[in-house]
Formats: sequence, C-alpha cells, structure tokens
Amino acid sequence: MQPKPGSADLTFTEAARRKQIVAAAIETIAELGYAKASFAQIARRAGLSSPGLISYHFANKDDLIGQVVAEVYRVGGEVVRPNSAAATSAWSALRGYLEGSLAFYDTHRGHLLALVRILQGHPEALSRWAGPRNAAELAGLAEVLVRGQRAGEFREFDPGTVAVIIRQLLSGALQHLLTQPAADLTGYTRELVTLCEHAVAAPRRRIKEQR
Repeated sequence: MQPKPGSADLTFTEAARRKQIVAAAIETIAELGYAKASFAQIARRAGLSSPGLISYHFANKDDLIGQVVAEVYRVGGEVVRPNSAAATSAWSALRGYLEGSLAFYDTHRGHLLALVRILQGHPEALSRWAGPRNAAELAGLAEVLVRGQRAGEFREFDPGTVAVIIRQLLSGALQHLLTQPAADLTGYTRELVTLCEHAVAAPRRRIKEQR
C-alpha cells in the first residue's frame, strides 16, 4: 500500500524518505540524464536496499519526476523570493529577482541541470509541470513591470513582452553557467542587472542618474 503523497497521513519517516528519494533523483538525472535515471540508479544513490522502495512512495516514474520538478521550483522560490520580498520600489524588486535568480543558478546547478534534462527528455514535462509554473513566474514579473510604469520608474512598453525578454536573458545566463562553470558570476550579474535597468528605466530617471 502506497502512502498518499502530500497528505496529512504521511508519517515523519515517510516524508523524510520521499525527500531523500527526490534528492537522489535530482542527483541521478543531473549526472546521467533523464532516460538513464532508472529506479535502480536512484535507489543506489538514495542508499535504499531495493528499487521497490521507491514504488512504495511514488506511483511511477512520472509521479517522481513531477515531484522533482516541484522541488526545483520550490527551492528556487526560497532563494529568489527574499531578494525582492522587502523591496520598496519596483526597480528594487526587479533587481532582487534578477540577482536572486542568478544566485539560485549558481548555488543549485545540479537542480537546474536536472530540470533541463527532464525538459529535454520527457515529452510532456513542459506542459504538465514546468509550463504552469513558468507562466505564473512571468505573470508575477509582468506585475512588477506594470507597478514600475505606474510609479514612473519605468518607461512605457508592453509588460508581457518585456517579461518574456527578461526571462530569456536569465535562461541564457543559466545556459552559460551550466556550460562555463568557471564563469565570472559577479561580473555577469552586475552587467545583466545594469542592462535591464537601462532597458526599462524611464528616460528622466536615466538622465538624472547620469548627472
């Protein structure tokens, strides 16, 4: 009999074991890729005596992969959110989002590599798990941009379009960090933040800062 994922019926031990399996799955997928991340490989990394123990906690591989994707986004939120939660302006919120995202990419490269490999290897990963979360993130980013426009901080532009462009810049940053482990993250972050600031700032704000 399987425990009910995410329900109050999970014991402390069951919840801890599920967390252990998800962590091992992230490590396995990051190292071997989605296709080769079998229950046997995951069980070995989790220190389980049998792959069957994974089936006790997860209905099938899709169930486990869905939890892996959820965990990556959950951890990302924990890293990024504090950077912008206490922001006193739209620009400080946007800057916190940019800096927090790059910090997350740097400190959790295995998580992001696993997510990339899932999206590359699972034909429905984007539509089932990542897509809705990405849409929510874009909507939140667009809201920050609208707030900045209303406050006179940002110039006039289509918030939805610019939100997509900013996300694409961050996706490019992630790809760069994953393929260039020794990249200068501090310099990259500084230039990306400056680039975005000049791209969205209202003209009078830029002129004032140049004086």
